[in-house]
Amino acid sequence: MAYGIKIEDLSFSYTAGNPVLKSVSLDIYPGEKIGIIGPSGAGKSTLLLHLNGILSGKGTVKIGDIKVEKKSLPEIRRLVGLVFQNPDDQLFNPTVGEDVAFGPLNFGYSREDAAARVRQALGEMNLYGFENADSHHLSLGERKRVALATVLATSPGVIAFDEPFSSLDSVMVVQLLGIIGRLDATLVIVSQSLLPLLSCCDRLAVLAGGEIRACGTKDEVLRNEELLREGGVDIDFYREAFKKFLK
Repeated sequence: MAYGIKIEDLSFSYTAGNPVLKSVSLDIYPGEKIGIIGPSGAGKSTLLLHLNGILSGKGTVKIGDIKVEKKSLPEIRRLVGLVFQNPDDQLFNPTVGEDVAFGPLNFGYSREDAAARVRQALGEMNLYGFENADSHHLSLGERKRVALATVLATSPGVIAFDEPFSSLDSVMVVQLLGIIGRLDATLVIVSQSLLPLLSCCDRLAVLAGGEIRACGTKDEVLRNEELLREGGVDIDFYREAFKKFLK
């Protein structure tokens, strides 16, 4: 089941006097795929870490009707799965199968049910037969798919991706977009790669300087070139490149 997300007046600082998020408010609809763009240091990853309570700032975050707070964290972490930018931050067991089974076992599933979830999640990632492989001996693209499988194995209603397209070649980006398109959950995708977001997302939000500058349809955001530059995207570069090579 997909869940909506409601963020209201969320502020956060790692050190006093240096706010990373400044009164961020954002509504995300159940089943929606939303992309968040912004330059490095804008607070994108920090925002994602509030969705399942890894970080806690001032303000309110709700997943469905459940407020993210200390007493609700066990339930929230069943509902929200995070896929980190670096898959090695997510994979820590000796084998792929153990990595993918960790979540279901931690949530109280039997070993038989966990094994079934491992098979299903690896199948969805086109990783049949990888159960006994060493995650850290796989390619980057394979490790990214294993990291996503660890999340899918727990059937979350919300999946948050931190820079999923970084360091992937074009073939792997297309493969990942196909996987994202089939996911039955609310998706929040943080990325500095605009073109993949345009391919897979329903709406775009621009986060710059710790603030949501705008949120709207892809057309609405793309028409505001000054806003895109605030979000770390120079649309003139793309335009001139296409003009040059499509003559």
